[in-house]
Amino acid sequence: MVYGSGIGIAITANCCPWLRGAMCYDVTTARLVREHDDVDVLALGARLTGLEVARDCLLTFLNTPFTGGRHARRVAEMRSMSQP
Repeated sequence: MVYGSGIGIAITANCCPWLRGAMCYDVTTARLVREHDDVDVLALGARLTGLEVARDCLLTFLNTPFTGGRHARRVAEMRSMSQP
């Protein structure tokens, strides 16, 4: 999702127990939130991110799988904290 800074929409996504959102500002953060945190919602800041960088972030986010392994336990803990 693309909004002014991207921060508010990431916070809003995280209010839903079945979603995890992260604000990304470059390809590295887009890759890491997928690989390490299994994030569902990519938030980009329209006023902070150029069109080419946003496109690269989106493509990276969509094409990066969750690596699991040592990160799976932390993601499971995050999921359990968001359950009612």
